[in-house]
Amino acid sequence: MSTIMPNEKKMRDALEWMSINRGKRSDSELLKEASFKFNLNPKEEEYLRRLFAKEQKED
Repeated sequence: MSTIMPNEKKMRDALEWMSINRGKRSDSELLKEASFKFNLNPKEEEYLRRLFAKEQKED
């Protein structure tokens, strides 16, 4: 039986997982995998996409 995660926890976990795995795959591949792994909705996916895009512009 799977457990339903609160939205805040799954977003924190997805962000942490993407940060750890960044550089091993493209950001778009990581986002797709994180979306599936943490059951993100489209709004949450878009937030992470923008966050990582903003970070790339700042580098």
